[in-house]
Amino acid sequence: MQLLYQTHSPYARKVLVMAHETGLAARLHVMHQETSPTHRNDLVFALNPLGKVPVLVLDDGQTLFDSAVISDYLDALHDGPRLIPDGPERWRTLRLQALAQGMADAGIVLRWETERRPAHTRWPPMAEGQAGKLLAPTTCWSARRRSMVRWTWARSPWRRRSTGWNFGTCPTSVKAARVWRRGSRPSPGDRR
Repeated sequence: MQLLYQTHSPYARKVLVMAHETGLAARLHVMHQETSPTHRNDLVFALNPLGKVPVLVLDDGQTLFDSAVISDYLDALHDGPRLIPDGPERWRTLRLQALAQGMADAGIVLRWETERRPAHTRWPPMAEGQAGKLLAPTTCWSARRRSMVRWTWARSPWRRRSTGWNFGTCPTSVKAARVWRRGSRPSPGDRR
């Protein structure tokens, strides 16, 4: 399989994290493709009419795009337990994924408003609003996770484990968004 990837895309990094988490990274041939709303990449447009990465080209030539679709596909390929589970846990996991996806969306807008857009066209209130969208979920996750660990610890003093908002059940979006938020830009071979 071939993954069209861009190092500063949180969506492409999300797919690469999923590939590592599922043990499928070695099956991917990762090709960096520079994309931008202001510079057309004809190869990417030929495979995804939206002109965005990530794009996964399957061995039969079929293409998948959108990080959620590709992540779900990869999750179905491996032999281990599903990272996006079925049943009631699925909705909690997808809710976390939606928060992380929203953080990635806000991060991209924030980057455009503070770095990529010409200075005379930047709108500071937009940048501040997007920065708030990045901070609010992380504060919520941190507080919720601490309270769930304390709650579980009080009921199971011999074994510390977390329930509820368990990051282990949805590593892809959360890890990718947190890596992006730290400003780290992992390469395709990075195994963090």
